[in-house]
Amino acid sequence: MSISPKELAVKIAGLLDLKKAHELSVIEVTAVTQLADYFVICTGNSSTQVKALADEVEFKLKQEGITPNHVEGHRSRSWIVLDYGCVLCHVFDDEARKYYDLERLWADGNKLDSSEYIVVPEGFVQQ
Repeated sequence: MSISPKELAVKIAGLLDLKKAHELSVIEVTAVTQLADYFVICTGNSSTQVKALADEVEFKLKQEGITPNHVEGHRSRSWIVLDYGCVLCHVFDDEARKYYDLERLWADGNKLDSSEYIVVPEGFVQQ
């Protein structure tokens, strides 16, 4: 199965949204760095939720044959990074998110509109 970096980033963001991640953000950084094409960034309410969010992404993608090259931070649970090569998924607790402020560091990147990855339930009408 072949999936583009953008499709992978959107898929990861969608999984995180379904698992109730907070402050979800997807930034295209292809023009800014060679580290990756996209950063997916979110916040969990607690160390338990941070781990659950990262585990969910890893589990669901593994079911599709997509495995991370590297995972870092499972011990600390304040910042877990899933490295999918072209996409880096950063799951923070609130304190670490504010401290590292990746959106500011990568402000020259192109932030995707949340409508590309936020899942709206069928029949849901926004007020």
